[in-house]
Amino acid sequence: MDLQAVIAHMETGEQDAALAALQGFNREMSQCFTFRTAEEKDRQHLGELVVGFLSRNLQPSCLLACLETVRILSRDKRCLDPFITRSAMSTLATFAGIATVQTAAAADGQPGEGKTEDKEGDEEGEADASRAEEKEAPPPAENPDLEVIVEALKSICNILLHNETGQAVAAELQLIKGVAERLKHCNDPTWSFEVRFFDLRLCFLLTALRVDVRAQLAQELHGISLLGNQLDATLGLCWPDPLETARVGLEGVPPEELPPLSRQQTELAMEILKILFNVTFDTNRRKVDEEEAAEYRHLGAILRHCLMSRAEGEERTEEFHSHTVNLLGNLPLPCLDVLLMPKVQQGSIEYMGVNMDAVNMLLDFMEKRLDRGHKLKETLLPSLNLLTESARIHRETRKFLRSKVLPPLRDVKNRPEVGNTLRNKIVRLMTHIDTDVKDCAAEFLFVLCKESVSRFIKYTGYGNAAGLLAARGLLRGGRDSGIYSEDEDSETEEYREAKAHINPVTGVVEEDQPNPMEGMSEEQKEYEAMKLVSMFNKLSRGNLIQPMQLSMDGTMREMTSEDLQNLSHNPLLQPEERRDADSEEEEQ
Repeated sequence: MDLQAVIAHMETGEQDAALAALQGFNREMSQCFTFRTAEEKDRQHLGELVVGFLSRNLQPSCLLACLETVRILSRDKRCLDPFITRSAMSTLATFAGIATVQTAAAADGQPGEGKTEDKEGDEEGEADASRAEEKEAPPPAENPDLEVIVEALKSICNILLHNETGQAVAAELQLIKGVAERLKHCNDPTWSFEVRFFDLRLCFLLTALRVDVRAQLAQELHGISLLGNQLDATLGLCWPDPLETARVGLEGVPPEELPPLSRQQTELAMEILKILFNVTFDTNRRKVDEEEAAEYRHLGAILRHCLMSRAEGEERTEEFHSHTVNLLGNLPLPCLDVLLMPKVQQGSIEYMGVNMDAVNMLLDFMEKRLDRGHKLKETLLPSLNLLTESARIHRETRKFLRSKVLPPLRDVKNRPEVGNTLRNKIVRLMTHIDTDVKDCAAEFLFVLCKESVSRFIKYTGYGNAAGLLAARGLLRGGRDSGIYSEDEDSETEEYREAKAHINPVTGVVEEDQPNPMEGMSEEQKEYEAMKLVSMFNKLSRGNLIQPMQLSMDGTMREMTSEDLQNLSHNPLLQPEERRDADSEEEEQ
């Protein structure tokens, strides 16, 4: 339908004419997500007319058509001006059923938006008339029209997604309070799946785009408890023990035998997980009190159930588990013990008397992401970081992971990065081009080795380990400051026999290579050494390379031209040692 014709019907002010025009427009544009630039002004004008209609007492069919039109027009981020005023947002919030006292006050006290101070007379009168009409908008009915609520929620979501001013207005109008109030009634059958879903989507957008709203939901509105209860109700959980979950009617059924979650359950649960991720974004970087810790443990138990549950289809299950893992990584580290709390049952994976089902699931999830090799920073690091921190703080988790990832070493003929075992795959990541991926992989294996340099080199080779050791100042060996239990590093017969012949740099037994200096006199050897130092000095002066040296504290430092000069005179003396010798002479 021609846009000008729709506008002409709207300008008559008659509901029947407007209804017919809007229904035709909505049918034609229902799947339209790109808009012609030439019609921008017309779309803006149509938006203004529709907002004006919404402030009147409309027939239900005309009201729904107007909101459908707002939803379609709000897809165009260049034509949102009619919808981002306080009065327009307040009107949409009222129809969405999330208006608060602040929202109503904003609509009543709106000071003529879009008008400049020097506009007089008729324009001021029109603004007053518009506000008067807005006051006449009907209150929400006792039996709400769910279609109207959903259309209004969708429109607000579109506005928030595309417009920063709309985000600020939504925060000022305290829309999060209205949404939170309705979320408290998560078991009320009045609300359809679509209402619940778009309530959560609106909450997600607000917490993702506004830091102040995120803090308000977490603190003032007790978001962790509120959303935890919502997730609990969505999954249909019961609690046989304080920190152990089961599905209602399926108590005692092993996790692998539980039926998959329905599509609607999965959709709602993932939205809740995303909101909780926003709200808990900085939690693991601060201390929490006893009451907060109890809340997070309760949430952690629900997340364990999510991790052990399936959705309809492998792809959906992986997406569901991905959101779960992301959120688990935000929980305070001491609260992750809930992953190990369920009793060992028949079919459970037991290690040291502890149920390792959840940890094993995390490990399998991490390996799947690793094998896929796509966008490792975004897909792999959350699960790898979570396993690293769990292993660092929980002895049983570390020992179980070490038995899976770093079993007793038997293969001493292949390099640590060669092969298809999980150890080989992670060692390969230690030389990845992305620094974050490389560091995270090294940190995981280092923690599994209890931060012991000798054990770390044994499993990875000095060449692969050098990056982490240099960053930690451990190139001279030793151990980092982590607190770990004392246990022996079991050595296999194969490793013990080959140990003396293993090249520590590559981590494998190598064939004997001919000595390139064989047959040289001492003078020839010294000449070659000085020649090499001279070449380094020349490249360094030209800023082509920056020679580095291992200092006495185990860290790397730049070599100066003076250091290289000293080496050229005596290549067998380390520059640090020369400095020490010089200082001793001065003291004498």
